[in-house]
Amino acid sequence: MTPGAMAGVLLQVVLLIAVAPYVVGVMRQVRARLEGRAGAGIGQPWRDLRKQLAKEAISPEGSSWVFTAAPVVLLASTLVIAAVGPFISTASPLDRVADLFAVVALLLLGTVALALAGLDTGTAFGGMGASREITVAALAEPTILLVGFALSARVDSSNLAAIVDRIQDNPAQVLSPASVLAAVALAVVVVAEAGRLPVDNPSTHLELTMIHEAMVLEYSGRDLATIELAAALRLTVLLGLWANLFLPWGVATSASPSALGIGAAVFVGKVAILAVALATAEVFMAKLRLFRVPELLAGSFLFGVLAVSSSFFLA
Repeated sequence: MTPGAMAGVLLQVVLLIAVAPYVVGVMRQVRARLEGRAGAGIGQPWRDLRKQLAKEAISPEGSSWVFTAAPVVLLASTLVIAAVGPFISTASPLDRVADLFAVVALLLLGTVALALAGLDTGTAFGGMGASREITVAALAEPTILLVGFALSARVDSSNLAAIVDRIQDNPAQVLSPASVLAAVALAVVVVAEAGRLPVDNPSTHLELTMIHEAMVLEYSGRDLATIELAAALRLTVLLGLWANLFLPWGVATSASPSALGIGAAVFVGKVAILAVALATAEVFMAKLRLFRVPELLAGSFLFGVLAVSSSFFLA
């Protein structure tokens, strides 16, 4: 591992951690402006994290080590994805282990850890949120696997860097039926995995409609800050993966300082545009009733099946 490559990995992880709360802040600010409110500013998530980190973490009576370990597992699994994924450059020495199916497993690991923590508290809302979260994950993860098959069929590899490099070399593939169908399917999954509207409402205060928030009601202080940072990082990672898999231009192919700088700037720009677009769309939609969410995810699964069929038919 050369010093330049090590610097690239470090830059990528630091950039994602620094940008993630601002992505949430941008989305909140866009929604506030479109709804006629002033908003708290895009830096408010960082201020909230600083305030929470200064407070003591309190565990509910009767909870076990599962409750305490869940925030760490959630953040650690997301950081691994941030380190190995081709967000800034495909020349990273860790790209060889950036397998799409491994990324799916890491996402599911964080989801299961948080769901177990919700069950560990023994509260009604924690159990309800955990049940709903696992239901959504069970319906969303197969779609990611199908998208992986569709994207890797022409590359003969599920390596993320290889997929990005292949699309950069053959830009016409972006408009192929398989890529378009896979993009639509993965977009729905990103919304579901990140807990955004219409699947989940991260700003809701109605307990009966909560999914993600129901599992973290018992957290406070440093543990809550860890979960909030992990959730913001998870959203940024998912948006970045979608952007680089289907719009890979600007991703560096070398570890030179200039290439990494351009890759970092382009990545921030693409994620910002996607965040603004997602926040704008959320203003004009409402949360789906729970029994309608499987229908939405089943639709994304169908798009994934069609993407795989198109990929093998045109191969």
